[in-house]
Amino acid sequence: MMRRIDLERGRWLDPADVPRTGGIDIEVLGVAQRIIDDVRRRGDEALREYTAQFDKAELTDLRVSDDEIEAAVAEVGDEFRSAIATAALAIEDFHQREVRQSWFTTVEGGVLLGQQINPIARAGIYVPGGRACYPSSVLMNAIPAIVAGVEEIAMVVPPDADGRVNPYTLAAAAEAGVTEIYKVGGAQAVAALAYGTASIPRVDKITGPGNAYVTAAKKLVMGDVGIDMLAGPSEVLILADETAEPMFVAIDLMAQAEHDPRAATYLVTTDEDLPGRVELALRELLAASSRADVIERSLTDNGVIIVCPDIDVALDAANTIAPEHLEVQMAEPFELLGSIRNAGAIFLGPWTPESVGDYVAGPNHVLPTGGTARFSSPLSVDDFVKKSSVLSYSLQALEADGATIMTIAEAEGLEAHAAAVGLRLAAVFGVEDES
Repeated sequence: MMRRIDLERGRWLDPADVPRTGGIDIEVLGVAQRIIDDVRRRGDEALREYTAQFDKAELTDLRVSDDEIEAAVAEVGDEFRSAIATAALAIEDFHQREVRQSWFTTVEGGVLLGQQINPIARAGIYVPGGRACYPSSVLMNAIPAIVAGVEEIAMVVPPDADGRVNPYTLAAAAEAGVTEIYKVGGAQAVAALAYGTASIPRVDKITGPGNAYVTAAKKLVMGDVGIDMLAGPSEVLILADETAEPMFVAIDLMAQAEHDPRAATYLVTTDEDLPGRVELALRELLAASSRADVIERSLTDNGVIIVCPDIDVALDAANTIAPEHLEVQMAEPFELLGSIRNAGAIFLGPWTPESVGDYVAGPNHVLPTGGTARFSSPLSVDDFVKKSSVLSYSLQALEADGATIMTIAEAEGLEAHAAAVGLRLAAVFGVEDES
């Protein structure tokens, strides 16, 4: 079912052997650009037309009313409300630990330096909708923004054909504290957030995953507005040895594969016998799965088993792949943590399936995909703040550094830069350059 690669001692994984399905098709980019241009020209009228075309919903008011939110909260029931409240508390607690304070320091001679940290004024969060239901994505995007101090959060979510937003999604928004919700999805929603319409004021940053058209639109508006990342299909890599339980490995591979036929799954192991036992477990579990078709296609098209001669080769393979989720199902997982450099989230031990990270543990589940964990990080409070450098020189400090500043400025051919210092010193000391 899954493609197998056997690495010999001294042979490292070739990145070309790693399937990647997250690239943005040029035709998708073209469609997204046309939609963005149309929304910029026609605003709400274009949003309503695209919602009728793609979601089959005829809308007059794009904003979800307070009555709709209250009805959704009542509809979902006590058990779900309790579960979502528990998850929200854990997510808030984790992200509170990420908060950074502005700081200032003084340097001898009359210099004050520092960094002022402010939240962005307005954030836009994209949540998949229609037939889908992702209340956890609401929490993961909204709570870090709220913890950061963002005062205005606009959530966009596609409606169903009846013009309703999934009640579980709305209940999660109410729990998180989001009240500005719009019934619009796709590239058109990204355009509305980026440039604004009569109904939807523009935002400073857009976060949250969506389909290929949403990702393409985020790429196209990036620069006019901030974005979190260009998220691709979901991924999991399981690093396992002979102590791993094959059934645990199999179900965790399936948990990623059920997202999407394009989801990528990797088993990296130092045990030659484990792949066969995992394959048997997969067939047993698939026989009872309602999503067997999607899972089997994902495992067949984008699943890879990499058998390694030793742990060093296995760790190198994991770091080369740089997965969104990395599970360590090995005898001593904590001993290996320091050797894992590239992963969106790391799950240590057999009792830590990726599912706990998706919902209730607290760390964010919006993670870098497609190997971008080599240089990117999970969504966090830092995504919703901006930093300004602060500088203040006394006359004495400017006098002390003036010659150095002017020397460098003149070497770069920037005469006004040098003069900005020289004129000030001349005004006080009567000479332009005492060096």
